[in-house]
Amino acid sequence: MIKELIVVEGKSDTVAVKRAVEADTIETGGSAVNRMVIQKIALAMERRGVIILTDPDHAGERIRKIVSSKVPGCKHAFIPEKEATRKGDIGVENASPEAIRHALEHVHTSFEGAPALIGMDDLLAAGMLVHSRAAERRMALGNLLGIGYCNGKQLYKRLAMFGITREEFAGALAQIDQGGITS
Repeated sequence: MIKELIVVEGKSDTVAVKRAVEADTIETGGSAVNRMVIQKIALAMERRGVIILTDPDHAGERIRKIVSSKVPGCKHAFIPEKEATRKGDIGVENASPEAIRHALEHVHTSFEGAPALIGMDDLLAAGMLVHSRAAERRMALGNLLGIGYCNGKQLYKRLAMFGITREEFAGALAQIDQGGITS
């Protein structure tokens, strides 16, 4: 049984999570997260803790940002887009139980205002910005570090927010450069 409550988008996501692990969920009901849902999540955070597990798409990221800003200290779990896609449909409900368990085993806690250990110059030098394959490289990096896909500015913030060290960053880059891009 996972102690924390898992925030998901809808009923299908709850079904998928419960196929993978024994856990309780809170459903946001979509990207328009209302006050009542935020209150439930805040209470869950106080009592048991919260893990946010949303779809690896724009709507999922929007929900993640809303919940994180209203309820600080949430943990974050990410499923890579290719592991959450079936027949062109992206969502937690499409992920295998193994992919969900892997995401929940590799959660990150955000630390708002954490100092950046990796700078924009580092991202530029690593081909994460202004590079013909920057988006692919960011996706591969996000998957390897378990922090999800994001654009360059979000990547900079997310690396700081999750306290990704220079060593972790360098190790993931080495994997990308040695094995080719595996987004």
